[in-house]
Amino acid sequence: MKENMFDVLMYLFENYYMDEELEMSPDRESLHTELVEAGFPATEIRQAFEWLEGLAVQPHPVQTPQTENAIRIFSERECERLDPESRGFLLFLEQMGILQPDARERVIERAMALETEDFDISQLKWVILMVLFNQPGAEAAYAWMEDLVFESLPGGYLH
Repeated sequence: MKENMFDVLMYLFENYYMDEELEMSPDRESLHTELVEAGFPATEIRQAFEWLEGLAVQPHPVQTPQTENAIRIFSERECERLDPESRGFLLFLEQMGILQPDARERVIERAMALETEDFDISQLKWVILMVLFNQPGAEAAYAWMEDLVFESLPGGYLH
């Protein structure tokens, strides 16, 4: 089975971030050991940790005034990563008030930072969930997105 960085991120998010009963977070070294024992390649683990570190860095807020008629133009590179369905979904979430412009930009930045070849809307939903989880004041948006992600899973299972 070929594991990639996104699989490592999913494992970490499902087992450590979403577990509300977990009282303390294990250190990076312990996590690394557990991930290796779970069968993830060291390179993918390192990339996942780097991706998570990038998520923890607070970006500069979007400085342009937003109006309801503003349109986000995607670069050619972003269009290669985010298919029309994914871009439409981001627009939908923004129009619904789930994603604010700065969160949208964070989602796009984190999606672009993923080192996977086959990126689709299901992975985008998880990136959105991870971004909202790490964004102060986005609890309601996170809960809405969490419901959406889990409703779309067959049988309610994560994997």
